[in-house]
Amino acid sequence: MPLVLIGPHVRWSLSHLACGESCVNPWTATPEAGISAQVVAAIDINTTANQIYKHNFPDTPLWNKTIEGIPLDDFNKLCFDVILMSPPCQPFTRLGLYRDVTDPRTKSFLYILQLLPRLHQLPRFILLENVKGFENSSARQHLVEMLSKCGYTYKEVMVSPTSNSDSSVLIADKESSEEAEGSDALSVVPCLPKEKHSEANVLYKLETTNEALRKMNQNIDLSVRQVQDFLEAEENIDQYLIPHKTLLRYALILDIVTPLCRRSVCFTKGYGRYVEGTGSVLQSCMETKMESVFQHLNQCSEKEEKLQLLQKLKLRYFTPREVANMMGFPKTFSFPAHISTQQRYKVLGNSLNVVLVASLLRELIS
Repeated sequence: MPLVLIGPHVRWSLSHLACGESCVNPWTATPEAGISAQVVAAIDINTTANQIYKHNFPDTPLWNKTIEGIPLDDFNKLCFDVILMSPPCQPFTRLGLYRDVTDPRTKSFLYILQLLPRLHQLPRFILLENVKGFENSSARQHLVEMLSKCGYTYKEVMVSPTSNSDSSVLIADKESSEEAEGSDALSVVPCLPKEKHSEANVLYKLETTNEALRKMNQNIDLSVRQVQDFLEAEENIDQYLIPHKTLLRYALILDIVTPLCRRSVCFTKGYGRYVEGTGSVLQSCMETKMESVFQHLNQCSEKEEKLQLLQKLKLRYFTPREVANMMGFPKTFSFPAHISTQQRYKVLGNSLNVVLVASLLRELIS
């Protein structure tokens, strides 16, 4: 479980307890948030995440251990004012069978809830991020019971970065004199409901009119930067072209964006390996109209003919660096040379949007 502890006021001192298979260090978000901070510890048992973490943050002490293996005395020695955490999301998802607190992966989170009230000094602030669905879980109920017991006020919001899925966020303040906002109800950012496919409103690809309208509205939001702002010039870009077999089998469910789009779907750890729901792909050739290609696809009887038609779009995966750009990682962030492309996608898919974290930090500290 990614856990960050921020220490004494004036110059914040952060302890990032568990990278959680993620290459994110809170240090990447604190400058964006206008906060001066120092990470005093990072803990994880994932070797790939640790290698990437150490490559980018060589001066941060890195502990290879589980959170529940850290005794109370070690936490007390860290002296922190802020705790930021992102418990494993699988227990609160359909794929994780909604096992909630019965899932062994919640063990570290429940340990923290049991440990916090016993600290010599309670942290001033707590920020928690998880997937949509956490807000209805027993784990969340355990959390708010602990917060109430320890005298915290808190509020909950649903946030949705343009390149990430909805996240449930809870912010708690020990010294706030204000009433807790949303302590019993979640403030949710409105989203268009997903509509079941029906032949009457399928346009092209496997897409409904509602889905097409949602994408169009996202692409005309001038407050969001265009995809082209995040692209990189690479010598071997052809290695990221969608394989022929994938094109023929999954073309109708690919989420395709152009350099002029202002949206993408969430990039997950399965990007580059699986197709549906793992991230958008880029149409590199702008001279060819995507609508025209898919409208003529059904008229092709031979696989080779269909392939030639689809290849006109020059569809490719975003590179790991481009995914990192869209997630707000600074230009100074990099991967060790020996980390494979698939490993890079995996850690990025397990990471958080840096711009979002920065915004939450400003909300938390202000």
